[in-house]
Amino acid sequence: MNNDKLSSVAKAIVAKHKGVLAADESNPTIKKRFDSIKVESTEENRRRYREILFTTEGIERYVGGVILFDETLRQSTRDGTPFAELLSNRGIFPGIKVDKGAKALALYPEEKIAEGLDGLRERLVEYKQMGAKFAKWRAVIEINERDVPTAFGIRANAHVLARYAALCQELDIVPIVEPEILMDGVHGIERCEIVTSRVLDAVFTELDAHHVLFEGMLLKPNMVIAGMKCARQESVQQVAEATIRCMIRYVPAAVPGIVFLSGGQSAEDATDHLNAINMMGPHPWQVSFSYGRALQAPVLAAWKGQESNMAAAQKTFLKRCQLNGIARDGKYTRAMETTG
Repeated sequence: MNNDKLSSVAKAIVAKHKGVLAADESNPTIKKRFDSIKVESTEENRRRYREILFTTEGIERYVGGVILFDETLRQSTRDGTPFAELLSNRGIFPGIKVDKGAKALALYPEEKIAEGLDGLRERLVEYKQMGAKFAKWRAVIEINERDVPTAFGIRANAHVLARYAALCQELDIVPIVEPEILMDGVHGIERCEIVTSRVLDAVFTELDAHHVLFEGMLLKPNMVIAGMKCARQESVQQVAEATIRCMIRYVPAAVPGIVFLSGGQSAEDATDHLNAINMMGPHPWQVSFSYGRALQAPVLAAWKGQESNMAAAQKTFLKRCQLNGIARDGKYTRAMETTG
């Protein structure tokens, strides 16, 4: 385990203005995205779509890393350049999603736990040989207004995240640790803050127990925000204040960066919230983004599966990356959405 290498890669991914593109949608998930634009989810269409994203000129100024799905890591550009090599040549770190999806937590019917630890060490060896410099594991935390998640459900997910992170660092692969409290539901922001606090407390307790190097990892949490079905939606500033209050209390300053997930927010809302959080800085860690839908939804709408729309799709993608890079400085405004 090379501590210096882990630390330098983690810091580089969240360097000034930079964040992470989450392009690790599973085949069922990307099918839903393609269905929305009436494009068939074939392997070639998935490959071509990712190629359009990864070859967009200028994104290296705002994207420090890209999370890939297993299929995508094995794919190449039309001229035969492996995607991992293409990204590396542009100064963007290739990463890999390694969990195998959330399944029901046995005897806890309302909760989930991600599978995929079996054989992970061997898979990580292969992914490293293919060029992956970091990995990601997503823990799905269900939430209601009363008794979910349970203390055991939190502890079980925290333990799995820590085991994954330790296996990564053993091979000099930077782990992105993602405990996601879902935005679905009617819970208010206060409930989200309570649950996020409990989860982060448990996660870092387990990471420490597993000897995970905080300086050589990144955290990918949810923002502290009301559920999408909640009647009361807080202001951008209130979300930022609750989120930072929670992070300050539970995320060690040794962690190089927090890369927030968008969790179903619109592209504009996710950027607005990231901006407001950075306006409250400076913070002990870099505050950045690891967005999937919030970067890609406008791109899919522009592309529509048509080769003739490639330039428009890439222009849209570059703009979303740029706006989030600006939000990292706390200098984004909604007016920027309609200019340039």
